[in-house]
Amino acid sequence: MISIIIPAKNEAGNIAAVVREVRMHVPDCDLIVVDDGSDDGTAAVARAEGARVISHPCSMGNGAAIKTGARAAAGDLMVCMDGDGQHPAGAIPALLAKLDQGFDMAVGARDRKGQAGLGRLLANFSYNRIASWVTGFPIADLTSGLRVARTDKFREFLHLLPNGFSYPTTITMAFLRSAYPIAYLPVDVRPRIGRSHIRPIRDGIRFLLIIFKIATLYSPLKLFVPVSALFGLGGMVNYGYTYWNEGRFTNMSALLLSASVIVFLIGLISEQITALMYRRNG
Repeated sequence: MISIIIPAKNEAGNIAAVVREVRMHVPDCDLIVVDDGSDDGTAAVARAEGARVISHPCSMGNGAAIKTGARAAAGDLMVCMDGDGQHPAGAIPALLAKLDQGFDMAVGARDRKGQAGLGRLLANFSYNRIASWVTGFPIADLTSGLRVARTDKFREFLHLLPNGFSYPTTITMAFLRSAYPIAYLPVDVRPRIGRSHIRPIRDGIRFLLIIFKIATLYSPLKLFVPVSALFGLGGMVNYGYTYWNEGRFTNMSALLLSASVIVFLIGLISEQITALMYRRNG
């Protein structure tokens, strides 16, 4: 069985069409709409269309809705897609076919036309490049919300997923860190109907933090070693300059070299913590 999880918040105007489209392309699925504290009747509309509805008593975030749906999923395979009508349900069979080829997750990768504005396009391009460098794996769309995965493997990492936005980033890095292969399939997404729940300033700052989280989540030493080397190089250059001109070892040189050692040791500890985080139970 296939479980399809649709997180929705105040999507009463879109959710009926989304549910009907999903039923058209995957008729026998376990369709779960997770109502994340909506106040516009989203749950009632989804229920009227025959979806299984799970409601949060208050808004907990997109990631929290995905976790709720994943825990309730009855299928061996699960599909995550947004409730705003952007994701084409017609792409689901092709994504599921990727799992038949041995992949553990398949992601619908958006092209430039599928990005909401130039800012989001540049931000997502940066995330993709950084994540690809960190993992050594070409990541076509790090933040896409349209993805299919094996349910048991997805559930292994629920404790790592954030409650708000950016759960796709975390689950992607978690799968790759655990050597679960991911496939990317180009899809054409539709323009969003209605207002986005993403706030440019608040979530822009949050997404900038993701850039640093990507490295520390997957391979901390790839972030800490260059920083440590930069401090160490600065300390040696400063020591050479002051020794040549003043014939002494200055406090600044000591500070920079000490910072280099401390940052490197923090990186080693972070690497061990990361390994423990991804250790599979049983």
